[in-house]
Amino acid sequence: MPTYEFRCRTCDDTFELQRPMSESSAPASCPDGHSDTVKLLSMAGISGTQQQPQGGGGCCGGGCCGS
Repeated sequence: MPTYEFRCRTCDDTFELQRPMSESSAPASCPDGHSDTVKLLSMAGISGTQQQPQGGGGCCGGGCCGS
């Protein structure tokens, strides 16, 4: 199940909740009970550089299929 990070606007605390993707936009209360929260953008799996494949091309990089 995905983990979503939230920030409470009242106490400025951040917290995480695990919930199904179908509930990703549902409101969340902070552990202290405040309801004024915002879901934070997760940067997991995002990198600043994109690696390019090595080799010639084709289905396997040009090694075995004759590309």
